Amino acid sequence: MDPKATRSELDRGLRAPVATIAAKYLYDALGSKLFEAICELPEYYPTRTEGSIFSTHLSDIARSTGRGATFIDLGAGNCAKAESLFHALQPTQYVPIDISVDFLRDAVERLRYRYPMIRMMGIGMDFSHSLELPQSVRREKRLFFYPGSSIGNFSPEEAAGLLGQVRDACGADGGLLIGVDLLKDKAVLDAAYDDAIGVTAAFNLNMLRHLNGLIDADFDVADWKHRGFFNEAMGRVEMHLEARRSVTVRWRDGMRHFHQGERIHTENSYKYTRHDFLQLLERAGFGTVRAWTDAREWFMVCHARAL
Repeated sequence: MDPKATRSELDRGLRAPVATIAAKYLYDALGSKLFEAICELPEYYPTRTEGSIFSTHLSDIARSTGRGATFIDLGAGNCAKAESLFHALQPTQYVPIDISVDFLRDAVERLRYRYPMIRMMGIGMDFSHSLELPQSVRREKRLFFYPGSSIGNFSPEEAAGLLGQVRDACGADGGLLIGVDLLKDKAVLDAAYDDAIGVTAAFNLNMLRHLNGLIDADFDVADWKHRGFFNEAMGRVEMHLEARRSVTVRWRDGMRHFHQGERIHTENSYKYTRHDFLQLLERAGFGTVRAWTDAREWFMVCHARAL
């Protein structure tokens, strides 16, 4: 990413009437490892529920997507979810994309050794702004992969815009394989984003350490605490960092005084009904959609073909 653009974006967010930092800044190398740990927590159902859908329906999913695709993994992280599909989907080229470049590089090096028959090219990119792929990414039979309900980090309007970009990048014979978290009981959602042993809190607080490096800020993690809860009126889980005491924070381009109890909004995770999400895919320009859910209908995986 362009350091100047990053500083400008973070400066605007910290100066906003309600301070806001985009969720992508949760994912430096340490943040990515902490998220891996979150996925192992008993409270955090999305990863294992999505995994159970793929395990149960993988043959059917492979028939829907076809084999031999250019497999483009958005927000790839450690690439483990994509790797679990390699045998069934048999991609010709694998293109993982992630904002955490160092973390991605290590994952791709591991995969190249294990799957020498698959051409691989990792890309460090903030695809929330642009999805311009290099010419070395094969245009034929592109299958974009966006698991883990990360689409929920965007508002429905933003999600429609991002999905529209994906649709445009699919080409004539491409498609999207995506995971989405469905609406459910508030108690389940609250626990998933504020676990008992505090791993999610550490993940959220690590953002401040990351910002210190990006914009020469002087956040003291001890001055802040994690808040995570389901906002029923907005249909989304929210994560915030709340000031434990009055504190003044300085960074390269500015400063701000936070009162005790004032919050920095760090993440949204919108939850959808099946009907609403399928409508969102249609609005973004996708045609035929196949959908699979778990027995409790807590999570959904969709394969959507580009029109």
